[in-house]
Amino acid sequence: MTLKKKALFALLALGAVTAAQARNDAVLIPLEEVVQMGSADGKLDGSVKFYLSGARTPGVSAKLGEDTSNKKTNGVGKDDATACKWAALSALIAFQDSAKQKGANAVIDLHSFNKRNVVKNPTHIECRAGAVVVGTTLQGTYAKTGK
Repeated sequence: MTLKKKALFALLALGAVTAAQARNDAVLIPLEEVVQMGSADGKLDGSVKFYLSGARTPGVSAKLGEDTSNKKTNGVGKDDATACKWAALSALIAFQDSAKQKGANAVIDLHSFNKRNVVKNPTHIECRAGAVVVGTTLQGTYAKTGK
């Protein structure tokens, strides 16, 4: 192979790798599926309820601060939806642990906040799927509710 052909091949390979790494697809996943997965695994114990922005929320007796959870997972060998559910579950577990410490029984106004882009949806969470890493950033408010 000539030097020109080797250089062209290397340039094309580098372009393919860069394009694959640049993937950042938005994936919407139902919050309810993530909660069910976490409950079935015993990772979410039901003591903290999650309410997305725009969803019906029980009466709030106290707001106990806002928080952000940014979680990522390895997406290699997983379909985007499965990897997104794992990342979202990690975020919900972090919210659950913090809510218990604060004396909250709910996280309300939960919404996606990926790369500072707010996405409010009453049933779904937005996740970002790349070639290797999949992640989600969620923001919400800790609260005491009447359940």
